[in-house]
Amino acid sequence: MKNVGVFDILGPIMIGPSSSHTAGAARLGKIARSIAGGDIAEVTFLLHGSFAKTYKGHGTDRALVAGILGMEPSDEKLRYSIDIAKEKNINFLFKEMDLGDVHPNTVKFIMRTTNDKYCEVMGSSIGGGNIKITRVNDNEVDFTGMYETLIIAHKDAPGAINKVTSILYCENINVAFMRVFRHQRGEEAIMIFEMDNKVSDNVIKQIENIELVHKVISISPAKEVE
Repeated sequence: MKNVGVFDILGPIMIGPSSSHTAGAARLGKIARSIAGGDIAEVTFLLHGSFAKTYKGHGTDRALVAGILGMEPSDEKLRYSIDIAKEKNINFLFKEMDLGDVHPNTVKFIMRTTNDKYCEVMGSSIGGGNIKITRVNDNEVDFTGMYETLIIAHKDAPGAINKVTSILYCENINVAFMRVFRHQRGEEAIMIFEMDNKVSDNVIKQIENIELVHKVISISPAKEVE
């Protein structure tokens, strides 16, 4: 039998009528913002399945925009997120889209940051406010955002994983889950570490200084109470 925690039964502390369509959507938006690595200038939300059919009635549109603004699901300002985004001159667009064989509560973010960088993130709200990120740009990934998370883009070469894990070991950081994804041998790959400890700026700098590493993104889990 699958272990079920209190959080799964009670759901998250949130603003909105539905943990899947509101809390989960806000978390997806906030993580997408973190992965993009900067303030968002414009974003297109490609909505799949149930998200596409009910996003206005369930507040999914406001929640997604709130996440892009960096709000937590419990933020009182979430209900006003669309007006706030307009005041900040953030351009956003919602489109219904068949994203294939994915969870019905799935969204793909197509984002441009204020420093003119583009990023695509796809993820699903899987119930009780829980989420799963499944794609970053052209790379398949798999993480939940429930742990301190490092996403490390690097050259697929011998020694890359060992150099990162050695740094985490020396800093006494415990790894809960670790996965590596790649398209082709010898090309760019992505390491994802989900950890029990918060990673300091110093640790991130050490990893960034590894010759094989191209980019490091750090994501902290959502706060339940502001």
